[in-house]
Amino acid sequence: MTVDDTGSGADADGRVEPPLERGDDHAADSGDDPLALRLEQLILGAERRYTPFQAARSAGVSMELASRFWRAMGFADIGQAKALTEADVLALRRLAGLVEAGLLSEAMAVQVARSTGQTTARLAEWQMDSFLEGLTEPPEPGMTRTEVTYPIVELLLPELEEFLVYVWRRQLAASAGRVVQSADDEEMVDRRLAVGFADLVGFTRLTRRMEEEELGELVEAFETTAADLVAARGGRLIKTLGDEVLYAADDAGVAADIALRLVETLANDETMPELRVGMAFGTVTTRMGDVFGTTVNLASRLTSIAPRDAVLVDSAFAQELIRAGEAPASEAEAAEAAAAAEKEGKEPPSYRFALQPMWQRPVRGLGVVEPWLLARRDSRP
Repeated sequence: MTVDDTGSGADADGRVEPPLERGDDHAADSGDDPLALRLEQLILGAERRYTPFQAARSAGVSMELASRFWRAMGFADIGQAKALTEADVLALRRLAGLVEAGLLSEAMAVQVARSTGQTTARLAEWQMDSFLEGLTEPPEPGMTRTEVTYPIVELLLPELEEFLVYVWRRQLAASAGRVVQSADDEEMVDRRLAVGFADLVGFTRLTRRMEEEELGELVEAFETTAADLVAARGGRLIKTLGDEVLYAADDAGVAADIALRLVETLANDETMPELRVGMAFGTVTTRMGDVFGTTVNLASRLTSIAPRDAVLVDSAFAQELIRAGEAPASEAEAAEAAAAAEKEGKEPPSYRFALQPMWQRPVRGLGVVEPWLLARRDSRP
């Protein structure tokens, strides 16, 4: 709830009006549905008691800092209506306390508020639009969805809350593990990662031919398939963009396996369009769960020029696979290594992937790049 930076208003003569004497304490309630207010109270676990000015004062936080936190969390402007609860006061006090204790800088506390707000806003929208909507179909003729929403939320709320905390702790533990394994402090923020974009081919044309419900089901199926494959193979899904997903992995071999599995899985699904994937390996800057930098931009550009149902990688990605023994530098080298091993009575080198160099080409904003076509080694003749 973004609010005014002051707790008072001034009339035409410049006289300041005290914020606690602005008339109706329930100004925010005047246009609200009674059931909506009951539902809000159930979810928040407390009644509306404070204006933003009163909440900031009770938390011992300046209105300027409170406003920064609320804006970062994505809350709407409510002026000075009495719409805040004890939980809002406690949240302000906690964030400000972390700053006062020196555990977080003010800028970092704002980033914490923003990342949490953005992530949970999307989660809340999905739950209400998809999950709860399906559960609140009127059980009897004549009943409205709003009449059954309250008891359903009342039953689900504690379970969903516990589950959210569980998943968050699991993800935090995994992220902490990756951080402590970094070679140095710089790698905590600027790390060498494999980054991949997977893009549905011809999605714009599909939007003109398919009904909205069909299109929504296709996007959901694609995102679900991609998320499951990325997680199962040890990658991290960074974000979904409808017809495109962005993922990352610490290991180039893991990222390569994910890309090929995505192409193979969707190719076996007649309801899905063709897929193309572009990947790059290099230094990546991570911020608020997202990734940025030249490596990410290069992966995106490679996706746009990749053939249908194929995977393109940049030269750094190809060299990383070769260095790790995941792919031969060329088929001639693989044949020579196999012949030498056979002559010595040893097992020939085992490669998971094959790389085929493509024509160098200029890529807007990135200069000339050398793409490599990635394939499974065991699929080659």
